[in-house]
Amino acid sequence: MQEEPFVNTVRGMLTDPVEFIEHSSKLKLRSYQVEVARAVIKSVIFKRGLSFVVLFPRQSGKNELQAQIETYLLAYLQEYEAEIIKVSPTWRPQSINAMRRLERVLQKNALTHGEWKKESGYIYRCGTARIFFLSGAPEANIVGATASALLEVDEAQDLEIEKYDKDIAPMAASTNATRIFWGTAWTSQTLLARELRAAREAERHDGQRRVFVVDAERVAAEVPAYGNFVAAQVARLGRSHPLVRTQFYSEEIDGEGGMFPVERRLRMQGSHPAADRPTPGATYALLLDVAGEDEAAEQGGDPAGWALKNPGRDATALTVVEVDLSTLEDPQLRAPSYRCVQRRQWLGVRHTDLYAELLALAETWQARWLVVDATGVGAGLAAFLRRSLPGRVAPFQFNAASKSKLGWDFLSVVDSGRWKEPAGSPGALDSLFQRQLQHCQYEITTGPDKRMSWGVPDGARDPANGEPVHDDLLLSAALSAVLDTQPWGGTGPALIVAGRDPLKDLDNGF
Repeated sequence: MQEEPFVNTVRGMLTDPVEFIEHSSKLKLRSYQVEVARAVIKSVIFKRGLSFVVLFPRQSGKNELQAQIETYLLAYLQEYEAEIIKVSPTWRPQSINAMRRLERVLQKNALTHGEWKKESGYIYRCGTARIFFLSGAPEANIVGATASALLEVDEAQDLEIEKYDKDIAPMAASTNATRIFWGTAWTSQTLLARELRAAREAERHDGQRRVFVVDAERVAAEVPAYGNFVAAQVARLGRSHPLVRTQFYSEEIDGEGGMFPVERRLRMQGSHPAADRPTPGATYALLLDVAGEDEAAEQGGDPAGWALKNPGRDATALTVVEVDLSTLEDPQLRAPSYRCVQRRQWLGVRHTDLYAELLALAETWQARWLVVDATGVGAGLAAFLRRSLPGRVAPFQFNAASKSKLGWDFLSVVDSGRWKEPAGSPGALDSLFQRQLQHCQYEITTGPDKRMSWGVPDGARDPANGEPVHDDLLLSAALSAVLDTQPWGGTGPALIVAGRDPLKDLDNGF
């Protein structure tokens, strides 16, 4: 008789998943998490076979909610032959991390503590209910598994559509199991975007809610500290930066298109004059994109042909920037700002002659840093400059991965207002730079590394005059992003600006 109140309490908690999580896991869900938990669990228990799409901002509690829902279902279905399948884009680290989170919740939860078992390294069992963790990587052999209760696809924006359609979707076909696609917004060509459109269409037909899209403002309303974190990211990267739009505001971006639309180009316009000589007391840097065939382009890895520089160009481009170090003190930006004051371009010049002229320019401008394209034929020039200007040369090698990161980083510089073009009537090279911006295209690939190919496509021509358009001046300007990671200082101790990866920053907040 003494056990009856306890049994009733347990049954009561299992009846209400939110109460179960609050009392057994000692976790109070946020309102936007409650909405998802109730809808998904209801569909599973009543075998409705609905397909849900959940978009949460980065670090807003998506992974914790997943583990809590999984724990509840394992407890509720422990007397049934129920099977849950969870697929992540990669085994390591994503599936591994998902298993660790579930383990932590199962062990901490008062009703599942000591009642669960791990089998075969990727299966967790409570009673006869089991959850399987699988990799959705293209090479993973996962055919044959069956989801009788729930099929979860985590970070669905990073999973290949073909892999899902061929190997994963059939897992729920014979059982009509509930399906849930978790993720953050990315491009309109992803699996997550496709399922989002399908779920919204289904909602219009029967009025049953299937889509849960949460943005940073909704999270900040319940977690003010999260709002402060996002505000810092917006200040540093810019509200229109693709990573801010997708990872925090759940806004889809185009998978390809023009990289510098009108509004972004307008943001680059400054109020300072161009200059042909340095201002006393100012700090300057030189940004050099070296002409020559890109030998690394032959190594593959870029079917679009943009990840390396335009192989048809034949000019070496130099951008002189005045570096405003005051923005290093801005607690949100914590990075320098750059004002373009002069551009130069050389056609067909020998590197021996170029080397001598660059040394003279570095002396004239008293350049604190010279960022040099050290790819292919540029490697030798960069090596000579490093010997002659010790501690002042930062070499940069272009490859598909490094150029992708450079593109994201340069967008951060531009969208945070840290790149400015000179005011007044533009010179010939400034006008050419604007044409290169207008012709620059980007393409974003599917996958967890968020790879972006960008540049002026080979063969592009200016419709106004039919002349070829290259991207040497644009690449030169983009090298300003390398300056963000260099130490800055005068006669005193150097001020080190730590290198920052925007994607890692997004994952380190909450």
